Amino acid sequence: MAPRIGGVRLVHDGWARFLVAEIIQEDGTRITREIEDHGRAVAVLPYDPDRRVATLVSQFRAPVLYSDGPATHMEVPAGLLDEGAAEDEARREAMEETGLRLRQLDFVAGAWSMPGISTERMDLFLAAYGAADRTGAGGGLAAEGEALTVHELPLRELAAMGRDGRLNDMKSLVLLYALQLRRPDLF
Repeated sequence: MAPRIGGVRLVHDGWARFLVAEIIQEDGTRITREIEDHGRAVAVLPYDPDRRVATLVSQFRAPVLYSDGPATHMEVPAGLLDEGAAEDEARREAMEETGLRLRQLDFVAGAWSMPGISTERMDLFLAAYGAADRTGAGGGLAAEGEALTVHELPLRELAAMGRDGRLNDMKSLVLLYALQLRRPDLF
């Protein structure tokens, strides 16, 4: 018999839900596992193939600071899937965070971000843009406590950041490496 969930206890319900699940293992023994549950998410790496730049954001991330990381964290635009299709939500996040209007999205993968603790499954996209697609300032939504800084970086510099550890966000690294594999001519 495969492992199964015997029961779940809710311990916190806020931006994310935190659960304790009782797992019944194949041999019948019972163990508990904590689960962080906030649902699906999206992330997108916007890049301008003509100017050979990409747009990322930096923002305060409490878990990074708590783990002795820097006060601000560089990453691709990302967010929780609200109610729309993943592609539409990726476009919305990019507009809110970077001020870019993205049209065509190139699907990279749907992947579990932290399968040992979280229910989050993230759809990852690449999206080409041009100078005319910058229609706003970006910076995130003040109502959600977002205070993002928008960065347009040369792709060569972004690749160097990936190699030397300055870019240390998993979703951003996956998307950078996907772009390098799909469009090596840009680097």
